[in-house]
Amino acid sequence: MSDNKCRIGMVGLGVMGRNLLLNMAEHGFTVAGYDKDPQKVTLLKAEAGGLPIQSANDIAGFIALLQVPRAIMLLVPAGPIVDNVIRDLLPHLHPGDMIIDAGNSHFTDTDLRQRTLEAKGLHFFGMGVSGGEEGARHGPSMMPGGPPDAYKVVQDILEAASAHVGSDPCVTYLGPRSAGHYVKMVHNGIEYGIMELIAETYDFLSRGVGLTDDELGKLFSSWNQEELNGYLVEITSEIFRKVDDITGKRLVDVVLDAAHQLGTGMWTSQDAFNLHVPTPTIDTAVMMRNLSGLQEQRAAFSQQYGQKIQPLPSEQPKVIPQARRALYAAIITTYAQGFAQLSAASEAYNYNLDFQAVASIWRGGCIIRSKLLEPIRDAYTRQPQLLHLLLDKTLGKAVEECLDDLRNLVQVASTFNIPVPGFMATLAYIDSLRSMHLPANLIQAQRDFFGAHTYERVDERGVFHTEWAKEQG
Repeated sequence: MSDNKCRIGMVGLGVMGRNLLLNMAEHGFTVAGYDKDPQKVTLLKAEAGGLPIQSANDIAGFIALLQVPRAIMLLVPAGPIVDNVIRDLLPHLHPGDMIIDAGNSHFTDTDLRQRTLEAKGLHFFGMGVSGGEEGARHGPSMMPGGPPDAYKVVQDILEAASAHVGSDPCVTYLGPRSAGHYVKMVHNGIEYGIMELIAETYDFLSRGVGLTDDELGKLFSSWNQEELNGYLVEITSEIFRKVDDITGKRLVDVVLDAAHQLGTGMWTSQDAFNLHVPTPTIDTAVMMRNLSGLQEQRAAFSQQYGQKIQPLPSEQPKVIPQARRALYAAIITTYAQGFAQLSAASEAYNYNLDFQAVASIWRGGCIIRSKLLEPIRDAYTRQPQLLHLLLDKTLGKAVEECLDDLRNLVQVASTFNIPVPGFMATLAYIDSLRSMHLPANLIQAQRDFFGAHTYERVDERGVFHTEWAKEQG
């Protein structure tokens, strides 16, 4: 094996691919980069400096740079582009070579690609990467899944390039087939939920109790020093301080209130429905992004019905700490919904996930990293088969202590005419889980009435059907 051969190659030298490659090289690994766009190859060369990075302008030249067996990572947009790149690579690969898809591919696509490539003697990995441009360059959280023996070939590279919490790398082997991409998908669903809750808190405190952007920036900064410490709270405090170069206003106030999405949050909700796992906070976050884009309809409704918001600045001393505690409880519950889905998926898809490990690698580098992931990791360390995260005594108690605050925020926001659907969904979820009785008995009776779908009884085992429309004797 030639000493100048590269340990790993990167196809896709956009912001994420280029920065992750630079990160690996900075940790002493000889790496190679390729992109169909020659300008991106040129940019990589310019940024490489004295780092052990090589590059090529065609696939054959790129493959020739790599050690055998070859390890090739793809950081290209999910979908057909991934398949196109694989097709370009295949004529140049040999049994034992490995392809790692580090984009946000749907987990079912990952399963199909692995089966197809495995039949050709090739290893295929699906690996989620979280942390954005900064994370890719200085240490992301990475979520790999695929053949365990193949993972060992690149384990040292990924561990060196990942974020670290203390001495712990924020990467670990998660499970077979699409386990890595599934975990990343749910990570993004949790991200959607937390972002929606933070946005609703901002709206409530701004339009409801009259806080200025300056006050909100200071408030979120202080919250980030407490139990709400986390990346999304941290960047929120910075957003409120940013001044628009054009208008001189705070930039957040000139950003159009229409949130876009790339699909991973929606995929999380869709598969939660498939698995019969309730994730209402995440579902609501997806729905609200869709609703935010209905600019024309919202304008028509606002013009026809108006929106009578009655801010109550006098409520600030009481409402602000209640909002903090309500947000804390709701974020815990959002994580709990995500882990409930991971638990169901682990069983349904035979991933055999280690939830303590998942929480551990999310503590650094990723978008949903937060102080809360320490007690979440501890909960699964104590009880690896924990039925539900809110049944952990520490986290369950934290939510219990804030439940009145969550309920009060929903009530007060309703008085203000300010929508807080994420908080409402979270509260309903908690109340429903805690209830020994839900009105589903009536729903099942209705189903049996109009469709003979049968029902079960509380006093006798078995399946029953009643002719409901017959006259009572």
